[in-house]
Amino acid sequence: MAKYIFITGGVLSSLGKGLSSASIGALLEARGLRVTLQKFDPYLNVDPGTMSPFQHGEVFVTDDGAETDLDLGHYERFTHARMRKENNFTAGRIYNNVITKEREGEYLGGTVQVIPHITDEIKTCFRAVDHGEDIVLCEIGGTVGDIESLPFLEAIRQFRFDLGAENVLIIHVTLIPYIKTSEELKTKPTQHSVMKLREIGIQPDVLLCRTENPLDSDIKRKISLFCNVSPSAVITAIDVGNIYEVPLKFNEEGLDQIIVDRLDLKKAGEPDLASWREIVQKTRECTLETEIAIVGKYVDLKESYKSLSESLFHGGLANDVKVNLRYVDSEEIEEKGSAQLLSQIHGVLIPGGFGHRGIEGKIEAVRYARERLVPFFGICLGMQCAIVEYARNVCGLESANSAEFSGDTPHPVVALMPDQEGVVMGGTMRLGAYPGILRPGSLASQVYGSATRIEERHRHRYEVNNAYRENLEEGGLRFSGLSPDERLVEMIELPGHPFFLACQFHPEFKSAPYAPHPIFKSFISAAKKARGELFV
Repeated sequence: MAKYIFITGGVLSSLGKGLSSASIGALLEARGLRVTLQKFDPYLNVDPGTMSPFQHGEVFVTDDGAETDLDLGHYERFTHARMRKENNFTAGRIYNNVITKEREGEYLGGTVQVIPHITDEIKTCFRAVDHGEDIVLCEIGGTVGDIESLPFLEAIRQFRFDLGAENVLIIHVTLIPYIKTSEELKTKPTQHSVMKLREIGIQPDVLLCRTENPLDSDIKRKISLFCNVSPSAVITAIDVGNIYEVPLKFNEEGLDQIIVDRLDLKKAGEPDLASWREIVQKTRECTLETEIAIVGKYVDLKESYKSLSESLFHGGLANDVKVNLRYVDSEEIEEKGSAQLLSQIHGVLIPGGFGHRGIEGKIEAVRYARERLVPFFGICLGMQCAIVEYARNVCGLESANSAEFSGDTPHPVVALMPDQEGVVMGGTMRLGAYPGILRPGSLASQVYGSATRIEERHRHRYEVNNAYRENLEEGGLRFSGLSPDERLVEMIELPGHPFFLACQFHPEFKSAPYAPHPIFKSFISAAKKARGELFV
C-alpha cells in the first residue's frame, strides 16, 4: 500500500501548489522511490476540455486521451510518472459519478449526501492511482475556506483517520508577504490559513511558505508557535528565476528528509540530484540567445501555452542556448503585417488552438517563414494553417481554407473525415496517443533519429483532406508522416527550406528537461543557426 502526501493551499491561488507537488515528486524519485501524482480540482466542470484557455490555461492531454489540468504537465516534466485519466478529478466528475450511481440504484434508495457519499467517492479516487507506488501525492486545487473545497478537505481528514497518521502527510502551501512600507515579512495570512485548516480538523505537518525574501529562524519559530508545526517543518519556498531550481531549494531546506522521516520511508536512499544541478547550471551558463515567435491568439495568458514554452526551454538546454519567447497576437499580424512583427526573430512557431479568430494572421505568418526561409514549426492547427497557406500561394488553389473556418470554401484542404460527418462534436475529437509512420530519408525521420514509427498525443478534430494530397505533393510539399493505414497526415515538411516542419500532434506534451522532445531540439538547433541574421 502506498503512503499519501496531500498538498493544500491557503491565502490565495497561484501560489505554486502544482510546481511544489512536482518538485516533491522529483525529490522522492531522486531517493529511489516510486511516485505518482493526482490533481483534484473543485470546479463543477466534468473536465477542462471545453473550458476557455483564458479561464483555465492549457489543457494537458494524456496518453489515454484524458483532457486534464495543466499541473499534470508539471508532474510529467519533473518525474517519470505517466499521467492517465485517474490522475485528475474534478468536483463535477465526482458529483456526476455519485449521481450516476444513485440513478442506477446503487445506494438502495438511501438519501444521498455530501457525507458520506461524496467524500467516499473522493476517497475512492485517492486510491485509484495506487498501483504499487511508494508514494501518492495528491494536490487539492483552490484554497482553504472555499466552499467548493470543503468536501475534498473533509475526505482528507477521514482518509488520514482510515490509513493512520503514520501513512499520511499534510503539506500546506501558504504566503508570507513582504510589506515594503514597513519593511516586514508578515506571518498573519499564514496563521489564519492554518487556523482555517485546523477548524476543518486537519493539522498540517509541513508548511511551504511562498516568499520573496528568506525566512530567518525567528520568523520560522513564530510561525511554528502559532501554527503548531515544528520549526524545521516551516519551509522557505522562495521565488526562483528558473522553476527547475525548486527541487534543489526544497532539498536545501531539508524537505525531502522531513518527508522520509515522518512517513518512515525505509526504502529511501540519499538523494541523487546531479541531473537537476546540471539543468540549472546549463541554464545559467547559456550565453547565446535566440528569438522565437509564438504566433497565437491566447498570448495575453502565458499559461495557455505552458507545455509549449517549457518544451522550447528544453530545446534550448539541448542546444546550449537561451530561448527568448516573443508572443505575437495573430490578429495583430492581420492589422500590421508579418514583416513588422516578425522581422527580427530566428524561428516561427504556430501552436494548436480552436476557433477562426486570428487564423488569417497565422496563415500570413506561415507565408512569411516559408518565403523568408525562417525556421518554421507548426503544431496541430499550425500544421493546418501551413496546408492552407501552401494550397493558396503555391498550388494556386484560390480561397483554399479549412472547412472549420469556411463552410463554403471551394477548396476545403482541411476537413472532417467522412466517418466524422454527422457525429456530435465531442465524438469527432482525436484524443490521446496515436501511432505514426515516418517517411525514410525525410527531415521528420532524421529529427527522430532515423526512426520509422512514432507515437504522439493528439487533440483535434479536423484532418488534411485526402482529396488534395496529390495536388499539394505535386506542388512540392512532402507528407513525411502518416497514420499506419495512410489515411491521416501526421507530419509535413518542405524540402529545400532550412527548417519547415509541422505535425498534427502535440509533441510539447512529451518533453522534459532531462529528455527534450526531438522536434523542439531540432527546431531550436535550426533557429540557433539562423541567429545573427535579421529578416527584413
